[in-house]
Amino acid sequence: MEELAMTAKTIMDSAQIKRAVTRMSHEILEKHKGSDNIVLLGIKTRGEHLALRIQERIEEIEGVKLPAGTIDISGFRDDRPEDVKADNAVAVDTDFTNKSVVIVDDVLETGRTIRAAIDAILNTARPTTISLAILVDRGHRELPIRPDYIGKNIPTSKTEKVSVKVEEVDGETSVTIF
Repeated sequence: MEELAMTAKTIMDSAQIKRAVTRMSHEILEKHKGSDNIVLLGIKTRGEHLALRIQERIEEIEGVKLPAGTIDISGFRDDRPEDVKADNAVAVDTDFTNKSVVIVDDVLETGRTIRAAIDAILNTARPTTISLAILVDRGHRELPIRPDYIGKNIPTSKTEKVSVKVEEVDGETSVTIF
């Protein structure tokens, strides 16, 4: 563990993450030409807190509080047994049929988590569009999945680990590479 601490490098601090979330919020509003019909769905656990931060920024910018909810992808993973129950994987207080859903997550690597999130969404409703907001894109895709909104691209080797921390879960907000 001591060796990991010595090779850790902070890539984004709290202020940089806040700026990235603000920029991504503006990009979401620009692409959707305002805040109409947008639903934010954060992937548990850190993605849900990032989605709430985007929701707050958009409310500050537009004066509109977008519906936000969570996606629990555990029942849709392709590395889990088929008998895992996938009911109630998406928790949001609005129907998102014919809405523009923005999936929010902390790190994008292989794309398998996002594929599972899309499966969970389509198992629940049929949105008009699904787009992807990612705080950190580290590469190494195994599926043809590309984010629409990116906080920061961080090219990494397969042996490196990216750790995203959010205040609500970890007591601090940062992105570190090991």
